[in-house]
Amino acid sequence: MIRTLAAVYENGVLRPLEPVDLKESHRVALTISDSFDELADAWLDHEYMAAVDAMDEAEPGLQEVREALAKIPGSLSNDFRAERDSRG
Repeated sequence: MIRTLAAVYENGVLRPLEPVDLKESHRVALTISDSFDELADAWLDHEYMAAVDAMDEAEPGLQEVREALAKIPGSLSNDFRAERDSRG
């Protein structure tokens, strides 16, 4: 498994900012960048972002977004809670 994630260095320990699926005392390899912005920029698809910027479409307004989201059945909050609870 290879994943890139953000972490905070506190009291001599790197603490991931999101859950990791590792067993206690599992050894991993680390690559450390002191600038998360540089890391994020390396993964950004600049060509795609330029294509999106070049599109001649108006951004949806808040009301349009609310109307579109209102059509989605169920509760996103409940989905998040169920997923969180299933992870233990």
